[in-house]
Amino acid sequence: MERENAGLRVVRLHDARHGTATLLTAAGVPPRVVMEILGHSQIAVTMNVYTHVVQDTQREAVSHVDRLLRSRPRS
Repeated sequence: MERENAGLRVVRLHDARHGTATLLTAAGVPPRVVMEILGHSQIAVTMNVYTHVVQDTQREAVSHVDRLLRSRPRS
């Protein structure tokens, strides 16, 4: 009842686990480390579930490189 009074939603353990893995992946933690934290037996399981985060991070990295290259003075 206190949760409802505070206006908090129910967070399942699975949701917290998924959120943690997503944040770790987005922060650039190597997939192998995320796999070990989650207790997955194979890296493929981790990568299949969190590939979208890795792709977003890669897009962001390429965007940074693009900005750096565009800001360099041309000779």
